Amino acid sequence: MIFKLIRWPLGQLILLVDFLTRPTPPQRPAELQARIDASTRDMALYQFRACPFCVKTRRALRRLGLQIELRDARGDGQWRTQLEQEGGKIQVPCLYLPGEDGEARWLYESGDIIAYLEQHVAAIEAGSAARQAA
Repeated sequence: MIFKLIRWPLGQLILLVDFLTRPTPPQRPAELQARIDASTRDMALYQFRACPFCVKTRRALRRLGLQIELRDARGDGQWRTQLEQEGGKIQVPCLYLPGEDGEARWLYESGDIIAYLEQHVAAIEAGSAARQAA
């Protein structure tokens, strides 16, 4: 009970600070942004709205200019059940990565998710730069 009394105002404070200091998305050529959007179209981020690690991950999504679907695993029973049954545990943030072979990956830990997405975007940008140079 005491944790709920402490957690709720802290969560609201975190959301306020996030709103006031929200990063600006990058400005990219439309073709490059379209490639990035296509590559992340089927990804989804399972998260809780006021979780500090989820806020950190959402800020990275915005900073990287990614349009990844956000799924509220606390407020929506469907997403919570899917996270538990397919991902194996109720832990957020969790990035759902569809597999090319039909086998999905579930990536946990905000730092790992952010590192993966940064590498993903960098690879697409590098490929685009190589195409323009050729």
